[in-house]
Amino acid sequence: MVAIIIDDMGKRLQEARSLADIGVPLTFSIIPGLPKDRQVAAEAEQRGIELLIHMPMEPKGYPAKRLEENGLLLGQSDEEIRARVGKYLEALPQAVGANNHMGSNFTENREKMAVVLNILKSRGLFFIDSKTSPASIGYDLAEEMGVRSASRNVFLDNIQQADYISKQLSQAVDIARKRGSAIAICHPHPVTIQTLAAELPRLREEGVTFVPVSRLVH
Repeated sequence: MVAIIIDDMGKRLQEARSLADIGVPLTFSIIPGLPKDRQVAAEAEQRGIELLIHMPMEPKGYPAKRLEENGLLLGQSDEEIRARVGKYLEALPQAVGANNHMGSNFTENREKMAVVLNILKSRGLFFIDSKTSPASIGYDLAEEMGVRSASRNVFLDNIQQADYISKQLSQAVDIARKRGSAIAICHPHPVTIQTLAAELPRLREEGVTFVPVSRLVH
């Protein structure tokens, strides 16, 4: 079983439609506050596509490395973080879970991650650790706190080239064949959408089962 999460959704409705048209179960992760966040969420709901909240979190190198204005920062109080996460949930009530957008700094901080995970737990939502930092404690802490969770195995499109994306997809499939399942993350770049449209139906015929990521959390 392979779950593919499309991060950074919410900019354009056409991306969502093109991805939905592939006809393979995918998971859209929407950044709250992007121009078409609610329209993309409505489209996903209509097409039976699972939704996550792509929570913007402080990266290493912030503020030189830019982050959305509604992002979560280590310097914010717990109250401010709760208020911001509450707004994400308000904007995207269809979401069944969340994963981190950026966050190489934030996901290494136990105290602040606990604030976020507590909210997800209280709403019955799960957490996917995007693993933007190898030192992220997101997944381990979620497990410890009893929040349903999983973590990413492969990034598909760090290089925006069809050959590279195909190779990364094969890697995700290899992991799934060995371990039973794998989670891959990519973005709605034109070349990514084209490559997924070409590869996923073929892989499905070869016996790969594509599933919404909720099937792989525990």
